[in-house]
Amino acid sequence: MKINKLAKWFIILLIVTIMPALSCDKDNDNSLGTENPFDIELDNDNLVRNKIVVISDLHLGADLSYSECVHHLPRLTQFLTEIRESKTVKELVIAGDMLDEWYVPSRNDTYEGKTQKEFIQKIATQNKSVIDALNAIIKEGQIKVTYTPGNHDLVVLKENVSLILPGINQARDVDRLGIGTYYPDGYPQIAIEHGHRYDFFCSPDPYGNQDIAPGSILPPGYFFTRIAVNSILNPPLPGEIISVRDVTLNSSDDAQKNSYIYYLTWKSVLLNLIPVKDNFDDKIIVTNIDKFKDKYSINDILPYNTEDGSIETKLFDASFNQQTWEKRLTYNNVTVMSLLKDAIPGSLNTAFLDEQSNTQYFQNEKSNVRIVIFGHTHIPMIKSYTNKKNEACLYVNSGTWIDKKVKGSATVNQDVENMDFVIIAPQSVDQSMMKVERFKYHEGKHLSMESKSIRL
Repeated sequence: MKINKLAKWFIILLIVTIMPALSCDKDNDNSLGTENPFDIELDNDNLVRNKIVVISDLHLGADLSYSECVHHLPRLTQFLTEIRESKTVKELVIAGDMLDEWYVPSRNDTYEGKTQKEFIQKIATQNKSVIDALNAIIKEGQIKVTYTPGNHDLVVLKENVSLILPGINQARDVDRLGIGTYYPDGYPQIAIEHGHRYDFFCSPDPYGNQDIAPGSILPPGYFFTRIAVNSILNPPLPGEIISVRDVTLNSSDDAQKNSYIYYLTWKSVLLNLIPVKDNFDDKIIVTNIDKFKDKYSINDILPYNTEDGSIETKLFDASFNQQTWEKRLTYNNVTVMSLLKDAIPGSLNTAFLDEQSNTQYFQNEKSNVRIVIFGHTHIPMIKSYTNKKNEACLYVNSGTWIDKKVKGSATVNQDVENMDFVIIAPQSVDQSMMKVERFKYHEGKHLSMESKSIRL
């Protein structure tokens, strides 16, 4: 049967009229998965900007041949794009270790004879898609982006962060480089910081090496990381592992005891965590960063016995008495003092660092903070506490975005490893009830891992 000309025009008119409506219905149909994933989280049906997203430990490096975050860069860019396009995200907080000056092979000159400014610009170039995505969020001005420093970006200057991320809000403690705490807009009961200020190995240390590098704040963890990179990139075979020299404790003096604990901590690390095959006397650690100019050996970091039997260390020898540790804590704006004998091994014991949220905030009668978020340990979690006022409190660790490290020829599906984030938002029914939910960015999707709620 033939269709006359009038019928043809009727069919065309019908298609032109109906197709746009069908297209709009498809765009608005949540069942087809077109809605931004941030806008359907936390049971909030209203498109209100009330979500605070927290990430940390991106570890963006200047050389992708060894940087810690390489495989995850495309997903991180995708994740940040979702944040930018969201109608419900109010703030994005990056809780430290966004940039990485520490994770560099020990023989490399970190700045390659140039300046920190040029090094940070190189990080921006190497991680262009991520930096571009962050700048797009900042430029649009709908979502506040805040950064707090961590230990791996401890000495990165404020102006050099602003150089690659103009307009980013930087939460830094007054007159202190390398530490900061952020309280989100309207929520003084929520404190977000990296968590390294309580860490003997990683907190700013303005007292440890002033005779060697006047003005430096680099702590022992900087040297630990430089050595660790060698072990990770070029792990020794069992027969190649160098033993740690023996040190004995011959005194009841507290500083000597702490030096010995420091020695045992290093010995455990070098035998079990980052075994090395370098000669311990070779000057393999190139510094040229934060007032350090010389090259150092592993033995320059490790304690040793002098002829009279006492324990000394070339670097950080002045760091092992309790009074100096408390002075350092005070410098880092820590309220509740810890014992150095606990803090030294506590640097490797994540439970010690996590528990500082309870010690410094929830059990501190001067604090009104009820939710604390750290990064630093890379171990994501949510833990419940009760403060001195018998109020419910939450500690949250925001995890990391670094690639999972594998040895030898082993393979791993990086698309299901790490890539952690946290969302904090008031529940739609009761605005005083805050829900904290921890997610993984699992194969590009938001995978909920756990959640808890408290009333603020």
